Amino acid sequence: MSDIEKNKDGAAAAEDTAEIVRKTAAVGVFGNVILAAFKLLAGLIGHSAAMVSDAVHSLSDVFATLIAFIGRKLSEKPADREHPYGHERFECIASVILGVILIATGVQIGIGCAEAIINKTYLTASEPGLIALIAAVTSIVTKEAMFWYTLYQARRIRSGAFRADAWHHRSDALSSVGALIGIGAARMGYPVMDSVAGLIISVVILVVAARIISEAVNNMLDRSADPEMEEKMRKVISEYAAENGIMITIDSLISRKFGEKIYVDLEIGVDGNMKLKDAHDIAENVHDLLEKDFDDVKHVMVHLNPTGYEYTVRG
Repeated sequence: MSDIEKNKDGAAAAEDTAEIVRKTAAVGVFGNVILAAFKLLAGLIGHSAAMVSDAVHSLSDVFATLIAFIGRKLSEKPADREHPYGHERFECIASVILGVILIATGVQIGIGCAEAIINKTYLTASEPGLIALIAAVTSIVTKEAMFWYTLYQARRIRSGAFRADAWHHRSDALSSVGALIGIGAARMGYPVMDSVAGLIISVVILVVAARIISEAVNNMLDRSADPEMEEKMRKVISEYAAENGIMITIDSLISRKFGEKIYVDLEIGVDGNMKLKDAHDIAENVHDLLEKDFDDVKHVMVHLNPTGYEYTVRG
């Protein structure tokens, strides 16, 4: 493939990714705005504290999607003199911000519902109306669909920020399940359950937030790739050596995650009497193989060590 063809393919891939990012962000923003407005109206008309809390959660998802979009766009900035390794960690930063927003949302909802239970204000509250139940069911179906759509697109473009945003949608679907249970119980004569459901919702939100922040922080701390992935890399190198009749030792293979991308530092041993050009060709081929076969690998650094193996190439 010529350099021109490679550049065209790269430009096309970048354009496709940008379109996916725009569509995913649009679905998140407009979907949550409409859903939040509907749930807030249903909660106020239907006298449901759980549904009002759920509406606040949906509204926070609007800002979450915008942050995911900004984080993704910043992470796509090309490397420069000040940032020679690129800007992928902007996605991690965006994910942390999303997690903090979720924590704030969960704490706010939890405090409000706990106060209602402690002060027993639910005793004077009106019974939740049917519209609140309808809103809960609508929210569950809509948010679950948004979760799977966003998660699918996040996996396509390998975006941690949009993966976190997908879990925002899932947490909203779960909170709507809690709201549905609470509203149903309140309509059956257990008004306290509406506030209890809101309290459970806050706990679910906090758990999801902790998970998102933990994953983002790990990706900023040069965590290694999964052992299974490193083992697959070793297998690719061994198969290359076998196919070409070359004896190669893998002296060291160290990986680290930089945002959503992976960097690999590799040391391989080849015959110390080999010509420099031949040894360089082997290192270059191993480098290209790993970057080609593993989409998450952004760069491989190969260091050559001399060994006592006899160098032979099949004719």
